[in-house]
Amino acid sequence: MAFFFSASQASALVPSFPRWLWHLPRLAPLLALAVTLVLLWSLHRSDIEEQRATLISDVLWVEQNIRFQMERNAEQLDQLGRDALTEPLTPAAYEARAQMLMRNSQGLVRVIRLDAQARPLAQVPPVSASAARQLLDDAMEPLGIAQRLARPAYGPTNGKMLGGGSGDASFIIAVPVYAGSEPAGSMVGVYSLRTLLAESVPWWFTQKYRLNLLDGNGSVLASKSSVASLSTTLSYKVPFDPPGNGLEIEVIAHRLETRLLPALLVLSIVALLATVVFSLSSLRRHVQGRYAAEAALREEHGFRKAMEDSLLTGLRARDLEGRIIYVNPAFCQMVGWSEDELVGLEPPMPYWSPEEYEQTRAIHDLVLAGRAPPEGVEVRLRRKNGETFDALIFEAPLIDAQGKQCGWMGSVLDITERKRAQEFERQQQDKLQATARLVTMGELASTLAHELNQPLSAIASYNTGCINKLAEGEIDREQILAVLKKLGQQAQRAGHIIRRVHEFVRRSEPNRAPASVNAVVEDAVGLLDPAARKRGARVEVKLGDDLPDVLADRVMIEQVILNLARNGLDAMSDLPLEERVLSVATQRNDGEMLRVSIADQGCGISGETAAKLFSPFFTTKSDGMGMGLNICRSMIELHKGRLWFEANPGGGTIFHFTLPLAHAETT
Repeated sequence: MAFFFSASQASALVPSFPRWLWHLPRLAPLLALAVTLVLLWSLHRSDIEEQRATLISDVLWVEQNIRFQMERNAEQLDQLGRDALTEPLTPAAYEARAQMLMRNSQGLVRVIRLDAQARPLAQVPPVSASAARQLLDDAMEPLGIAQRLARPAYGPTNGKMLGGGSGDASFIIAVPVYAGSEPAGSMVGVYSLRTLLAESVPWWFTQKYRLNLLDGNGSVLASKSSVASLSTTLSYKVPFDPPGNGLEIEVIAHRLETRLLPALLVLSIVALLATVVFSLSSLRRHVQGRYAAEAALREEHGFRKAMEDSLLTGLRARDLEGRIIYVNPAFCQMVGWSEDELVGLEPPMPYWSPEEYEQTRAIHDLVLAGRAPPEGVEVRLRRKNGETFDALIFEAPLIDAQGKQCGWMGSVLDITERKRAQEFERQQQDKLQATARLVTMGELASTLAHELNQPLSAIASYNTGCINKLAEGEIDREQILAVLKKLGQQAQRAGHIIRRVHEFVRRSEPNRAPASVNAVVEDAVGLLDPAARKRGARVEVKLGDDLPDVLADRVMIEQVILNLARNGLDAMSDLPLEERVLSVATQRNDGEMLRVSIADQGCGISGETAAKLFSPFFTTKSDGMGMGLNICRSMIELHKGRLWFEANPGGGTIFHFTLPLAHAETT
C-alpha cells in the first residue's frame, strides 16, 4: 500500500532540530582537521626556530674561531719580524721559520719581510720580480694604515691570488715591526680565502651547512660544503671582521631536521579526517549534483525550446536514412504541415514540389551523401495549400553525445521575398540603364541630326535632279540609273544611322551571347564619330588581331564604351585641337579575358576625386547626373569583368575593362 504526502505534510514528519545540528557532522571533522594542521604548523615552526638558533650559534663560533686564528697569525708574524731584527737569522733559518709559520697558521700562503722603506728583504715562497712589484703595490695601502695606527691592518679583497698562485681570491695583512719605539720594517702576509675556509671550518660544520664568503656586491668569493644537495632557505649572515672591508660570512642550512614519528602521527590523523570529510562531501555532492543536473537539463531544454520556437528560420533534423526526427514551429508554419504530420516521414516528402521532384530528390541524395555545398542550396518547395515558395537550405552533420554523426540538421530560409526584391532591383537597374542610354543619345542628338541631314540632303538633291531631267524630256538611262544608285546608298546610310540609334536606345532584356569585341568597338565608335568631329577631336582605334569572341550583351558594352569615350572627350575640351586624341584599343588580357582600353590626353583625375569616382550621384560636371560610371561598373561586373582606371603616362587617364571569353564562360 502506497502513501503520498504533500510538501507541508512531509515537512511536518521531519523532527525539529536546530539548523546548525545538520551541519555538525561536516563541521566537526573540519574543525579537527584545522586544529591538527595548526598543531603541525606550530611544530614545524618550532623546529625551524630551533635549527635557526643552532645555525646562529654555529656561525658565531666559526666566525670567532677564524678571528682568533687570524689574530694569532698576526702575533706570530710580529714575533718573526722582531726575531729577525734581534737575532741574526740566516736566510735558510728565516725561510724555515716562515714555512713553519704558514704550516701552523690557517689560510696564510705567503710571508714577505720589508725594511723601513718598504723594500723586500725576504719572500717565502719566492715570486717573480713582476709579481713582487704587483704585490707590493697592493700592500701599500694596508702598510700605510698599519704604520699610522701602529697595529696590524688588512687590505681589501682581491678577486685573484696576490703575487700569483692558484687563482682564488686573497687579501693582505700588514704588521708593523718596531725596534724599541722606532719603526724598523713590516711583515706582510697573504691570505687565500679558499685555504682559509678549508683550514678553519671543521668537517662537522660543512656536513650541516654551506659557508660562503661574499663581497660587498653579494658575489661569492669562496665557498665550502661537503654536501652536494640543494640548500633550504634557512640562512644567516655575519660581517667578516677581520679583515672587514665589506666581506660577509653567509651560512645556508642544507636540510631541516624533521621529527619523523610526530610527523607520521599527524599525517595519519590528517589522512583519516580528510577521508571522513571527503566521504561525507562526496555523498552530499553526488546528491546535489544529480538535483542540479536535472534542474539544469530542464532549464536548458526549456531555454532551447523557447529559442527554437522564436526563430523565423525553419529547422529540420533527419536521421542517416533521411527520416524526419525533428521540426521546429517555424518550419511547420513555412510548409503548412504540423509536427505530428511530419515527424517520422521518409522521402518523398509532402512539401516537395511535383514539378521539380527530380531536382529535389537529387539534392536530398547529395545531402545524405555528405556533399552538400557549404553556401547552401536553393530549392522550390510546396505548402500544404498548394502554394510554392523558394527556399535556401543549409545542411550540417547532426552529432550525438558520443561524438558520432546520427543525422543531418537543416536550416531552411524562405527567400521568396528576397528573390522578388532581387528581380525588382534588376528591373530597376535595367530601367536606369535604359534611361542612361536615352540621356547619352540625347546629348548626341544634335550631332546625329547633322549626320542624318547629309544623306537626306543628298537624297533630296538627287531626286530634284531626276525630276528636272524627266521634265525636260532628256532621259539618259545610264545617267538616271547612276543617280538612283547614289540615292539608294544615301537612303541606306540614313537607315543604318537610324537603326543603330534605335538598337542603342531601345529597352530590352540583357542578352549575353558570343560577340566580337572588335565589332562592338567599331559600332560604338561609329556612334561617337559625330560628337568627336564636333569637338574637334580625333579617335584612334587599335584593334587586336584574331581576338576570340566574348560572352556579352552588345548594347550594354556599347553603352559602356560610349560613356567612357564621351567622358574622355569632355576631359580634353580645354586642350589645343591637335592634342585632342582619344584612343580605343582591344587586346588579349592575362588568362581567359579580353581587355578594352579608352585613353584620353586630358587633365587626369585627382586623388580626392579618384576615391569617389564610382560612387552614385558623384559628378565633376555641372550638368551631370553622377550615375554614368556607376552604371558602367555595374554592367561590367554583371558580365563578370572588372572596370578600373590608371594615369596615362602621356597625360590624362586610361580606363580599362575586361570581359570573359565565350568558351571560358561555357566551360
